[in-house]
Amino acid sequence: MTNPESLVFRGGTVLTMDKTHTILDGADVLVVGDSIAAVGVGLDVPPGTREIDAGGGIVMPGMIDTHRHMWQTAMRGYGADWTLTQYFVWYYLEHGRKFRPQDVAAGNRLAALESLESGVTTVVDWSHGLQSVDHAQAAVDALLAVPGRYVLAYGNIQAGPWEWSADPAVRAFLERYRDGEGSLNGVQMAFDVTGDPAFPEKAAFEVARDLGLSVTTHAGVWGATGDDSIRQMYDGGFMQPDTVYVHAASLSADSYHRIAATGGSISVATESEQSAGQGYPPTWQVRRHGIPVSLSMDTSVWWSGDLFSAMRTTLGADRSREHFEAHLKGETITHAALRAEHVVEWATRGGAHALGRDDLGSLEVGKKADVVLLRNDDSTVSFPVLNPYGHVAFQAQRADVHTVVVNGSVVKSDGKLVGVDLASARREIEDTVGYLRGELGEQAWSAGMYPDQAATERLENPYQYTDFKSDTTTRAREEEFREQLEQG
Repeated sequence: MTNPESLVFRGGTVLTMDKTHTILDGADVLVVGDSIAAVGVGLDVPPGTREIDAGGGIVMPGMIDTHRHMWQTAMRGYGADWTLTQYFVWYYLEHGRKFRPQDVAAGNRLAALESLESGVTTVVDWSHGLQSVDHAQAAVDALLAVPGRYVLAYGNIQAGPWEWSADPAVRAFLERYRDGEGSLNGVQMAFDVTGDPAFPEKAAFEVARDLGLSVTTHAGVWGATGDDSIRQMYDGGFMQPDTVYVHAASLSADSYHRIAATGGSISVATESEQSAGQGYPPTWQVRRHGIPVSLSMDTSVWWSGDLFSAMRTTLGADRSREHFEAHLKGETITHAALRAEHVVEWATRGGAHALGRDDLGSLEVGKKADVVLLRNDDSTVSFPVLNPYGHVAFQAQRADVHTVVVNGSVVKSDGKLVGVDLASARREIEDTVGYLRGELGEQAWSAGMYPDQAATERLENPYQYTDFKSDTTTRAREEEFREQLEQG
């Protein structure tokens, strides 16, 4: 990783993502130290400034993921055919407790590298596999070893939040890292509210309040957390502007009203909601209720670890629902409500808002220098760039991330991560996979990866296809015609 005194991106299409979403063509972005010093065309720069050619590319703020279970990255793709129930059984009830501190660290390290490679400069590590403070320390140590910005959302699915949050060792850990250190930009508390009438989670909310920590919670998850959970949080005074509601996909209008009224935000993980079954991705609801939105990818156990996929999937889900509901009424949608510009904002400025980081999420003078250049001269889909928002949301992919700057430091250059020992990261992951596979045994390992498939009932088809050559009438006519030819 290099940390030049100043650097400038020259001649790119600059998506500032400021309040008016200003786009500058053929413009420059000057970074001095850890901040944006100037944005404009033909900027004068200090002597010795490193120049990065952004011509033909798009310069945008670093993307922000507000909900990623980084500790699960070693199991990439393992649960591709899972439902949410199978995920719960595997991690919560059966095998999640087998993860050692070093396994959490391996997943965190790889997820952090993966994030930077795809232009995601800030990640909320929704770390709900922290069975002990040793696990938590391993998670933090891994994040501190990788450049970027990370927020550790502390959780433990093997115990109730009222239990682990009462542990003096946990509280001491949270207090130690509350204000951050290096690439760790602070901590949150991560737990869910089940709707139990006794509201046992109240104790955990009180700990968060005592420590001055925000809470991130899986809300509106079908069959797990719903409207009762929201009412309990609201009645207890625990719905705060810094509360992040992940998914929020199966809530009533009343719950959305409560979220909007208390100033919270929703982290939409569309690939997850579509595939796992938390509910339909709620972007159509948040538009109606005026709730701030950020994007997240959830877990690599199922899905891709970049926000390009999140953006295009979110657009597809929202638009397909809009068309579907219109068609049911015999109507036609002629203008899409959710635009590419909206999801690019959610992936940048929306994430900054969710984290209370006004110094991130846009390219403006004085903001922190988290900058991404999308440019790939070897790609046939890198040109032309006509609609830059549409290009980011529908055309770009991780291979197009040319340069990534975090806090003024170049962490990816010319398409490659800087100063990364990927072989070491690979060895750590291989160790985790080998250990878990040995712990489960081959039968359980295979059964977990390939769950039973429900049979598909085949409908009886009232239409029967008849080969004209086998039809008796057709054959008879062919023979009659042949006889007529023979008789002249």
